[in-house]
Amino acid sequence: MKKILLSILIWAVGSILVIALYFAMLLCTVLLYPFDRKRAFTHMQCFWWSDAVIALNPYWKVEVNGLSNIDKNRTYIIIANHQSLADIVLAYQIKMQFKWVAKESLFKIPFVGWSMALAKHIKLERGKLGSIKKVYREAAHWLRSGISVLFFPEGTRSQTTEMGDFRNGAFKLAIKERVPILPVLFEGTGTAIPRGSWIFTTRTCAKLHILPAIETTDYQPADFVKLRDLARSVLERE
Repeated sequence: MKKILLSILIWAVGSILVIALYFAMLLCTVLLYPFDRKRAFTHMQCFWWSDAVIALNPYWKVEVNGLSNIDKNRTYIIIANHQSLADIVLAYQIKMQFKWVAKESLFKIPFVGWSMALAKHIKLERGKLGSIKKVYREAAHWLRSGISVLFFPEGTRSQTTEMGDFRNGAFKLAIKERVPILPVLFEGTGTAIPRGSWIFTTRTCAKLHILPAIETTDYQPADFVKLRDLARSVLERE
């Protein structure tokens, strides 16, 4: 009974935080619209939200390593493995500006999707070639504007601790735009949110590892497979 009541409290307060985040982002967007076309201040609201969600959940212990590997004056293509929706919460612990590439269905979720739209994250319609091309045009636009872009190159959440195959697009884009790859590893988030149940039962030590950037200036367009495999091997070793 204690776990049930605690889980109800976690979900209820978590929902309130999501709603509060949306209205905070909406307020920033409206008030700062003429001065913040990149939605940087809107995006920054997710920092306190991430802190609050992590502090709220007694089942979570979060560890962040490698923040010193981020140069705030540089723009990156961030590539990360994907284990659960908890990755979204942890990613904001990086405390840097970025745009997600996220599937279209997420933008339809009340408050969550509305917040993503306010922050101008990049919408992907799976299975549509035109949408994929649009994603890379938008991603290139943000990179050239000094905003990093985060990809989950597996394309979907892994059902195990093993990473799936990486797709090529992020690595082709990194070479084309001459921006470094910033590898980010999520560890332990696969059990952070209950699967098949809403009741929290497992204490999770979730870790976020920011690894040293991989420079792309010496890569030619045909070398994207080499870059992809290097990035994957770096994450696997960690």
